[in-house]
Amino acid sequence: MPGKYAYLLMPLLLLLAGCPTTPPVQPAPDSDVSESADTTTSPAEIEIIGAGEETDAASSDRELRDQNIIYFDFDASTVRREFNDVLVAHARYLAENTTVRVRLEGHADERGSREYNIGLGESRSQSVRRVFLIQGVSASQIITVSFGEERPAVHGSNEDAWAKNRRVEIVFR
Repeated sequence: MPGKYAYLLMPLLLLLAGCPTTPPVQPAPDSDVSESADTTTSPAEIEIIGAGEETDAASSDRELRDQNIIYFDFDASTVRREFNDVLVAHARYLAENTTVRVRLEGHADERGSREYNIGLGESRSQSVRRVFLIQGVSASQIITVSFGEERPAVHGSNEDAWAKNRRVEIVFR
């Protein structure tokens, strides 16, 4: 068993051993750092910088996951490129949290028959489902449903209202 955790102790031992000199960190050619500024970085600062980057990435994913509505073009069920990062962030979260379930609710605007719009909403939710599956989400975590035109986000018979109603809502359960 002692060898099982050796990989966790190795970075700590290296940090404690220290190094006699730390090479200077060179500023980027276009940075505003003057030549007289102290450009050395200690190992402890490097660890903090690295941790900050992970936090920034996690924060970015969290911000993307706050966007839970995917909009579609008229009479289309193809996911628009502008939503790729949002879907990848959601998929990453689901893949890492296998007990979390999601319901993908497909919607359409009021144009077209009720039957057609139910089919279009289902096609849209299935498109988002396929993206999730490709990104490693388990099929057992995903439920799809179509509401067609029955639950509009915005009431109205104009392009602005229709654009808000052509959507898939990602609902975590």
